[in-house]
Amino acid sequence: MHPAGSNWFPGHADFTPIANRLAPLGLLSIAGYLERDGHDLRVLDCLGPCPPRDNDDAARRILEFEPDIVGFSTTTSSFMDANEIAEKIKAANPGIITVVGGPHASSMKGGLIERFPAIDCVCFGEGEATLAELAKTSDPAAVAGLAWRKDGAAVVNPERGNRIKLDQLPFPAYHLLPGFARKYKLPLFSYVRSPGTSLITSRGCPYQCTYCDRSVFGRSYRFNSADYVYEHLKYLREQFDVRHVIIQDDLFTTNRDRAKEVCERLIEKPLGVEFNCSVRVKYTDPELLRLLKAAGCLQVSLGIESGDPELIEYHKAGVTLDEVRETVAMVKQARLWIKGLFIVGLPGDSEESIRRTGDFAASLGLDNANFAKFTPFHGAPIYKTIHEQGTFIEEWKKMNCLNFVFLPKAISTFEKLDSLYNEQVRRFYCSRTNRRNFVRRIWKHRDSIRRILLHLPAFLKAGRRFSK
Repeated sequence: MHPAGSNWFPGHADFTPIANRLAPLGLLSIAGYLERDGHDLRVLDCLGPCPPRDNDDAARRILEFEPDIVGFSTTTSSFMDANEIAEKIKAANPGIITVVGGPHASSMKGGLIERFPAIDCVCFGEGEATLAELAKTSDPAAVAGLAWRKDGAAVVNPERGNRIKLDQLPFPAYHLLPGFARKYKLPLFSYVRSPGTSLITSRGCPYQCTYCDRSVFGRSYRFNSADYVYEHLKYLREQFDVRHVIIQDDLFTTNRDRAKEVCERLIEKPLGVEFNCSVRVKYTDPELLRLLKAAGCLQVSLGIESGDPELIEYHKAGVTLDEVRETVAMVKQARLWIKGLFIVGLPGDSEESIRRTGDFAASLGLDNANFAKFTPFHGAPIYKTIHEQGTFIEEWKKMNCLNFVFLPKAISTFEKLDSLYNEQVRRFYCSRTNRRNFVRRIWKHRDSIRRILLHLPAFLKAGRRFSK
């Protein structure tokens, strides 16, 4: 199951599923793998279009299915919900095996077993083969990639050896989600055509930025072949009428030849599907951007993180602000939309550096931007020294990149940090450039505008958070 977690600000109703409801792809990949093995299963998406009312209702729905194993795909902010649901399941039927996976579980392994008695097993790393073996044997001692409890103590089995070849995986079990794809919504203003969904065509990243948790896939980088990606897109188009896909790979263009082959197939045999993807400085050039555009790419995202040269060198080594400017210019020259990704409140940030980030974001002429609130996840390299670099309040439910839980030394209070954050968000979205871009594309954004109008009170209330 996919627990809801805390995806907004404490004390405020969570409106994020209105603005952005994406399918839980990791869970669906495991479900597809288990289905192929002949297992009967269900997927409960607590952020989906038919969510349970609360954790009691979630536990009730799970127990009605009478499962042998319940698996939870969790982030840091959703783990406590998963644990509460597991407690309720165990109280009703102690014989059900409860398993948690995902980046939070992969980084902590046996630590979760020791602290949370309702959790029987932790699946660390990729989950398909691990869960399939557990479903066959029900004996965690025999399954690589699991941590489990023996006589009250945590036992951590060896990691899995050979990783699954990605082209051998079945497509994710989208059909197990009620209302897919029509009732799942892409992020506002990130698409033109609908319905849409997300897609993952690779696993891992060869880089190790300080803030990024690589606990599940490590630093390896593997990818689906161009043929597999094309057939996956074709399946989504023919079976679910999908018209837009957000490719959620960390770096879609890391292997240039593979990215080029995907584009060439889509150009040769168009599917009527547009897509977004992420690119990285030094892995982008005019020819590849031209191919992306011709293949149906609408928007590319670029991880920029900071406008302060010292901070970007420390947290994202090998990238310079001049290279960022050059990449943005290339993307705009190719007539693709460009979205910049920034992080506010990084270790080493100050009032001056945060304002420099705002200056830099405003200077680039971006079409869209995302300002995340820095969150020191347990599996990220920066976590090891985080207490030396500021004040860290490790409250898991708030660790969702929407709340500040870390205060850099150079900033006086969390209130001041929030104020600086809101200042940069307002500055970007209220700028003349952003308004001009929006008006120019207002007809293309009509579906996003319709969604906002349908839920206008919730959006107005959320918007007031950034006026403080």
